[in-house]
Amino acid sequence: MTTNALALDNQLCFAIYSASHAFTKVYKPLLAELDVTYPQYLVLLFLWEKQEARVTDICVALGLDTGTLSPLLKRLEKTGYIKRERSVADERQVVVQLTPLGQSRRKVAEGILQEIGKAIGCSFEEASVLLGSIKDLKQRLSAA
Repeated sequence: MTTNALALDNQLCFAIYSASHAFTKVYKPLLAELDVTYPQYLVLLFLWEKQEARVTDICVALGLDTGTLSPLLKRLEKTGYIKRERSVADERQVVVQLTPLGQSRRKVAEGILQEIGKAIGCSFEEASVLLGSIKDLKQRLSAA
């Protein structure tokens, strides 16, 4: 690190921002096969894990508000990947479920994951350590 604390290259936040931007550039052509944006892909990842979830649960998991998530869900519903229904137990809640088409697209995502692994260019162990560090950083920032 240089002696200039305000130098752009010395900013952790800029390094993370730049890495995020680089990830998005790598993901964009890979997600074209699914015809989804990266935020829509995150919703699919969540649903492939849970199968169905309330909109509020998806908001919490992705750190989004309902105003941001609702248009994403509408587009995913239009593609036929998900369906949204009012909860029988509580009509104020909307439940999101994968459709059979949405479930079948998981195979494409597995190929995307392999391509991202190649682009990262590090071992599984190195990636796991990096992931742990980033999660820890997020937790500390959230607590601040």
